[in-house]
Amino acid sequence: MGKTKDKAKDKSAPEGSEPAPQALVADIPFVGDITRFLMEDAPVAVRNAILTAEKDEILSKSYPYRKEMKKKDYEAQIDALQVELVKMLWDLKATGKRLAVIFEGRDAAGKGGSIARMQQNLNPRSAYVVALPKPTDREASQWYFQRYVDWLPAAGEIALFDRSWYNRGVVEHVFGFCTPEQRGHFFAQLPDFEKMLVDEGIILVKLWLSVDRAEQLKRFLDREHDPLKQWKLSWIDVEGLKKWDAYTAAIHETLKLSDTQHAPWTVIRSDDKMRARIAAIQTVLNAVDYAKKDLEAIGTIDKSICDGRDILDV
Repeated sequence: MGKTKDKAKDKSAPEGSEPAPQALVADIPFVGDITRFLMEDAPVAVRNAILTAEKDEILSKSYPYRKEMKKKDYEAQIDALQVELVKMLWDLKATGKRLAVIFEGRDAAGKGGSIARMQQNLNPRSAYVVALPKPTDREASQWYFQRYVDWLPAAGEIALFDRSWYNRGVVEHVFGFCTPEQRGHFFAQLPDFEKMLVDEGIILVKLWLSVDRAEQLKRFLDREHDPLKQWKLSWIDVEGLKKWDAYTAAIHETLKLSDTQHAPWTVIRSDDKMRARIAAIQTVLNAVDYAKKDLEAIGTIDKSICDGRDILDV
């Protein structure tokens, strides 16, 4: 991305320019739309933060670290955590325990990367990713939770939900894909639904990844300029950039109404992807009792970026 070392004299104008991205093939949609939003519609502070950022700089001013974690420190810690994940899965298979992990958060918050690192060395037959597409007409006519129930784990399995039933609380509400009555019915049924899962013996871990507005836009720009990632861009991504405040309100309300004693949220500030991945894996490992668990290898969770919903920074 383009950068400039000189501070702009006119703070109402961008301090640099973003080079036009090139689509890998001519018909890839939305390539160019992210850059257009940056230069024409993004808040000035967000635009300037991106265009003047140094390498490895954290864009969020409220994030507790100014630089991204060093890669060698990350790799040493993540390797140890992945060994613990393998031990945990072996124990789940031996004891018949079931684990469901929900990954939620704004687009580009790092859900996919965290899931990939968690699953990396696990048997995909036992630790599988659930990333459901738009419901079919038949599914849309069913009980809302029904298609998610089909993907809950059996004995010795881990279900990693890349988005979940919480779509109704946030994205469906923001884009008008559900009625206020449908959303209200969802929140009325939600606590009992999750309590049934827990009472049934499923270990339920809910992770909300929270990312700063400038960092989110920067990640979209990175996708737009990377021919191998342009396919990830969607209409929801482009239109969602214009709905930051609506998302914020929906997120706050959703977490407030769904943060229960039997199914609490863990919020992870994911402006640094590496720190976020470590915190996510640590949270899951701490939620499960398994044989030969090494607390020293798991380490202490960084509470400045990973805690309850009070640390949510949206």
